[in-house]
Amino acid sequence: MSVVIVGGNECMVCQYENICKEYGCKAKVFVKESGAIRKKMGTPDLLILFTNTVSHKMINSAVAEAKRCKIRIARTHSSSAAALTKLLDEFCAG
Repeated sequence: MSVVIVGGNECMVCQYENICKEYGCKAKVFVKESGAIRKKMGTPDLLILFTNTVSHKMINSAVAEAKRCKIRIARTHSSSAAALTKLLDEFCAG
């Protein structure tokens, strides 16, 4: 399963990737907006939005691309490791 994470803290990028790896997921993490996210995102199985730490513009472009490609979207206000683990429990279980 592939996952794209939009938002979060720069210092936790490696931790986000390691948590995803524990769930058997390959992760791309976009903490800052640097160019068009829709071109870099690809077609993952799940888009995770950490809404507290990302701009509206970046959320809107990621959500628009996800809807266009019929990608599942998970949103959480917190960008903690526990919040990511909870989302992956929910979406990767089973």
